[in-house]
Amino acid sequence: MKYLVNICRILVGGLFIFSGLIKLNDPLGFSYKLEEYFSAEVLNLPFLEPYALGISVFVVVLEVVLGVFLLISYKKKFTVWMLLAMIVFFTFLTFYAAYFDVVKDCGCFGDFLPMKPWESFTKDLILLILILVLVIGIKHIKPVFSKFPTTILALLGFIGSLWFGYHVLMHLPTWDFRAYAVGKNIAEGMVVPEDAPKAIQEFTWTFNVGGENVEYVTDGSYPNVDGEYVGVETKIIEEGYDPPVKDFSIETNEENLTDYFLAKENLIIVVAYNLATANENGLKNIKKATDKAIENGYTVIGLSSSGDDAKQYAKDKYGFNFNFYLCDEKALKTVVRSNPGILKLKKGTVIQKEHFNDVDDLELPVVEPEVEPNTPADIEQGETVYILDDEIISREKFESLDLDLFVNYPLNQPIETLLDSINTLYNKNFVGVINYKERNAETEKFEIPEMVLYTIDGKIVSKKQAMAVDKNTIKTITYPRDEQSLKMIDSINKADNTSYQVIQKITLK
Repeated sequence: MKYLVNICRILVGGLFIFSGLIKLNDPLGFSYKLEEYFSAEVLNLPFLEPYALGISVFVVVLEVVLGVFLLISYKKKFTVWMLLAMIVFFTFLTFYAAYFDVVKDCGCFGDFLPMKPWESFTKDLILLILILVLVIGIKHIKPVFSKFPTTILALLGFIGSLWFGYHVLMHLPTWDFRAYAVGKNIAEGMVVPEDAPKAIQEFTWTFNVGGENVEYVTDGSYPNVDGEYVGVETKIIEEGYDPPVKDFSIETNEENLTDYFLAKENLIIVVAYNLATANENGLKNIKKATDKAIENGYTVIGLSSSGDDAKQYAKDKYGFNFNFYLCDEKALKTVVRSNPGILKLKKGTVIQKEHFNDVDDLELPVVEPEVEPNTPADIEQGETVYILDDEIISREKFESLDLDLFVNYPLNQPIETLLDSINTLYNKNFVGVINYKERNAETEKFEIPEMVLYTIDGKIVSKKQAMAVDKNTIKTITYPRDEQSLKMIDSINKADNTSYQVIQKITLK
């Protein structure tokens, strides 16, 4: 029994220290997992979500400390019974997550070793058995050292755990096991190989046949049944390939620019998954770093899951000279464990990643600014950007044109997206676009039709009201031809028996 207890003691102590250190390396990540457990869909304890980080640090420090205490046999009764209490709780938690299929990864070993719920439950069950052996044979647990060294080691274990947890929270995890670690290529992480295994699913279809519900199981094909469809349930038999990078994107409300920006030679990304809760001093530090980056030739963008109003508020408050784009909150929390944080990329590969406390460590040597093909780099600053035959031209060149020979051509992409791209590329602040093309047989058909539906800031107005708007108050005038606008015209034409063909969209400053 003595030898069995000592073997169990080494196994349990070593595993608790290893598991605790992995999570203590990334307490923010473990707190996100706890928030998932506390959510309404799992344990329905949403009142605990604000305390997830504190609970996370407490649990992982306790896990490491108990492992140390067990190995050196410090306060063995307290240690063994606390271990038993913890493993009983974790065993229940992993069983609940596995049985009800509400959590896909338990988070026991963080991102170092993702485990499926049933795998995690099995691991906890084995640990429970080992700890029960320790409870039964507790008298065989003897100190390795005398009382004073044992006390010193226990104290060092406790202080060391607290220091390490504080250090990674104030900086970044010492070991980064995620798909956005330095050296990883984000674009490549999103690719699904052609020969990657596909998920195998089972579909259970329910039909009412002759007044009785009958189930039919297929691999996804719709069953040929003479009955009334009731419903369908799907079950994953075998998981398919899961790319390491998921839900990462760089988007506006109208366009996905992920590939465009990940192809940049020198890109700085500011990550703030929630601008409302982002650290204010951190955002001020980010401002200094991004100004330097722009000055040194880098393309700078921001990523956030916050709404447009929050993005604009942050931009105005801190004076950011770059635009924020949209990305999934969960993905951004995975990119960098800091709100805000900052990354340096080279053609999609992460070169450097820093916490907002370490922004000064970001290396920003002067680089050659990237220039878009067929686009002059010496654009002049102003309120309006001038485009002629899809190329940006100077104001002087535009004013020298005989405009009788040109037609004002409606934009073929949302004006906000075009402006964002131009402003980001050249560090400008354009707010309007004039887009002209040479007048010929091909472009004549794009002249604005007579039947125009007028909108000001999204509200439909009469032509008289539109013509009466003070030109000094207009930010943009566009003629969108997107699907939503066409549907709007179609529905109004049907309702009012009209024949509008295009929308003149006026946006005020």
